[in-house]
Amino acid sequence: MVEYNVFRMSAEEELSKEDLYSFIMANIHISTHRYMDLKNAYCNRYEIFRLPKKPKYKPDNRLSVNFAKYITDTFNGFFIGIPIKTQCDDSRVAEYAALLDTFNNQDDKNAELSKLCSIYGRAYELYYVNSENMICISYLPPTQAFMIYDDSVNTNPKYFVRYYFDADKNLHGSISDSSRVWYFYVTGGTVRFEDEEGELHGFDGVPAVEFYENEERIGLYEGALSMMNEYNKALSEKANDIDYFADAYMKVIGPDMKSSDVANIRDNRVINIPAQDGVNGDADFLAKPNADTSQENLLNRLERLIFVTCMVANINDENFDAASGLAMRYRLTIMSDLAKTKQRKFTAGFNKRYRLIFSNPVSKMAKYDWMKLRFQFTLNYPVNLTEEADVASKLKGITSDETLLSVLSIVDDVKAEIERKQKENDMTAYQTDYETARTTLNNE
Repeated sequence: MVEYNVFRMSAEEELSKEDLYSFIMANIHISTHRYMDLKNAYCNRYEIFRLPKKPKYKPDNRLSVNFAKYITDTFNGFFIGIPIKTQCDDSRVAEYAALLDTFNNQDDKNAELSKLCSIYGRAYELYYVNSENMICISYLPPTQAFMIYDDSVNTNPKYFVRYYFDADKNLHGSISDSSRVWYFYVTGGTVRFEDEEGELHGFDGVPAVEFYENEERIGLYEGALSMMNEYNKALSEKANDIDYFADAYMKVIGPDMKSSDVANIRDNRVINIPAQDGVNGDADFLAKPNADTSQENLLNRLERLIFVTCMVANINDENFDAASGLAMRYRLTIMSDLAKTKQRKFTAGFNKRYRLIFSNPVSKMAKYDWMKLRFQFTLNYPVNLTEEADVASKLKGITSDETLLSVLSIVDDVKAEIERKQKENDMTAYQTDYETARTTLNNE
């Protein structure tokens, strides 16, 4: 069963090889008819470049404005441009979480995961133990993986499938359930496992998590893709009009011109109209009706609607640049609301991530240690350090040092900053301009 492109099956039903192949083919179909268009837009491969070619004698410009990439990168720079801070009061858990994030370059992977969610509406993380006995985290686009959920109220993950095509276009992949992973290949439309027994993966649950932009798994710019295509067509036609006026046809009324004079009319752009009784001779250029105003109005409206539909601010707009700091924050309100919705989805995903990782004996963490972690998202507003310092100074003595330092955007790691501050205090604790009272012990 497919709902919002989410695969489901009965909680009691076991996945057969035939069903696995059907799910893979269904995901490939979705990738071909939906995900490919979204990816092409981000990579500036719009519909305008695939339209039929015009006759050679007509201008045929193909221009595009890559709104998809601009909107995606702008929003994700605002949402996760400042890395997410993982905090924990338990030093043992905090140290392991920091080690895990450093080993996996998690700041970069979080940013890529967020970008994939904005493009496709969803993305996945896969967890496994490498040869060094370290837990690894990999992100995957929905064109290479999918999750199968059960049909219960909680919609629990039942299977996770990853697949790829090798150099010979043969399909390979892996499928995981709550305890084991099987590796497979497809030949002649039939799925075959390399080992029917599979391997234990060590995680308490399906070792993958789905992250998504919203509950419906709709990409950030998916709703505006048709307007982007229309904008590119209008812009291209405007360029064609400019070429037309640069190469306008000349009409000649009156004298009959020899065929040799007007050979290749399309190339020379000359039209001869033979003289008629009472018609004076004339020669000038044909003028096409000017639709410049209508074109400009269409382009401006499409551009505005694209950003409104995507709920992302056009920070390159002239009026935007003239706004003050506070006014700029108000203009970013709609994007802030969108980012906070995504923040809640990502927080839920991070909880699932660390719950799974901490369940593996390799981590040496207790079962519920993941609940001690807190995730601080900092939206990338224009920074006013003077204002932040003023707020921090007013909080002195009211809040804890950890809360106080979290206000400052220049502090990446609050715990490390507190430790550095303590070391500075220890170094200066006994420095004084006055002599200290000393007692000399006489051992005689």
